[in-house]
This record gives sequence, structure tokens and C-alpha cells, in this order.
Amino acid sequence: MWSLEIGQLIEALDLPASCRVDQRIPKKLLVENGAPTAADKRNITEGIEEIQWVATLKPSSIGVPEYRDENREYLEIAVLHIALRQDAKAARIAELMHRAVPYPILLLLTSQDKLTLSMAHIRWAQNEAGKVVLDDESVAVVLKDLTLAQEVFAAFLQALSITRQPRANLKVLYQGWIDILTALEAAQITGQFVISTNPEQAAARRAALHRCRDIDSQIAILRTSAAKEKQVARQVEINLEIKKLQADRSAVWGLL
Repeated sequence: MWSLEIGQLIEALDLPASCRVDQRIPKKLLVENGAPTAADKRNITEGIEEIQWVATLKPSSIGVPEYRDENREYLEIAVLHIALRQDAKAARIAELMHRAVPYPILLLLTSQDKLTLSMAHIRWAQNEAGKVVLDDESVAVVLKDLTLAQEVFAAFLQALSITRQPRANLKVLYQGWIDILTALEAAQITGQFVISTNPEQAAARRAALHRCRDIDSQIAILRTSAAKEKQVARQVEINLEIKKLQADRSAVWGLL
């Protein structure tokens, strides 16, 4: 078991001093700008202890060009830290924050025994001017106390440095960090931390991770059914289905 603290993670990003902000953000700003329902307002008010703006990465401070197209503009990248209270709905709070800020966010969430890194590409909302929505699902990994070898974490932290990310533009740089998170997710299955060498390989790895999760879910459902099934013939059928899915999963591992 290898523990990772938020200070180590921020240090590993290797951000220039000129990017640091280190300012507290009032929760009411997120309530007013990022909570579409009463339940979301409660999630923010009751679930968040503090929001800290850690850093802002702009072309002028890191020497990486901005990115614009008809669907999005990446003028800067924000690094934010949210300290959560016990029983906070972390996934929902992360989604609300990604949608509330009109820039891509490298979002750190801490609670009593967890450290989560969440990232998500965004695009302009089609029906609301000035609003953004998630472009595909977010990528979030709970980093603290993962059952991984120390050398895997060391390689992960080394890979996080901003100096190691692609620098064509801010969108490409942000995708570089997402690919590192995906590599860490794959390492939880393979035990090895290997960064994708090109966008096609990274996309194939993300698809393989989705497939592995789907297969694991199907296997869990079948095992529950097998435990309840009383007919021997049907138990045999279910076990054969499980073995087939396990074989499929082994094949998918090759893409991780």
C-alpha cells in the first residue's frame, strides 16, 4: 500500500511559481453558478469544506498556445483543490465544478482518507450561451492508498510534470495529463505504468478500460445469479458465460 498526499501531487505537477494563485474561493460562487437543482445546492453547501484555487496555467506563464474551435476554447487551465466533508457526494461535486468553470480543470478532491484527481474535457453548451458541458465523461482516479507498487507511483508522479506534457496547445497539454491518469487506471489492472505513445494508442486504452469495467460488471451480475440459481443445468450455463467473459477480458488486457 502506497500513500500519496496532496502536497506531493501538487509538487509533482512542477508548475512555475508565476502560475500559483493559492486563493480561497467562496462556496456561494459555485452554488450560484454551478448548482442547477436544490439537491446540488445542498451537496455543495453540506459536502464542501473549502475550495482553493491553486494555480492558473496561461499561454503567457507556461509558453503553450491557447486552443479554439467552433465547439470550445481553452484559454487557460485551472488547478483547483476541494476539501470535502464526510459523506460528500464527490463525483457529483466534481461534475458540477467541471461545468461551472469555463476552462478545463485539473481538480483535486480530498476527504478523510481519499485523494482524487478528476479531469474532463468541456465544450460549449448548445442551448445556453456562455455555459459549458462535459465533452465525454470525466476521468477520475482515487490516488490515495491504491494497492500498487511504489515504483508505479514513482513513475506516475514523474510523468505528471508539466515539462513532460505535449505543448502544441492547451487542449493537447490537458489531454496529456488525462492520458497519464488513464495509464494509472490501466496499471491497477496490469501492475505496470506505461504511458501511451500516440493518441490512437491512448484512445484504444480508454476503450479497453471501458470494456474491462463492462465485463467485470457482467461477471458480478452472473455470479450473483449463479449463487441464487437452483437448477444445475442453468448453473452450468452461467458458469460457461462467466468463463467466456473472462476470456474476453484477458484479450482486452492486451490493449492496456
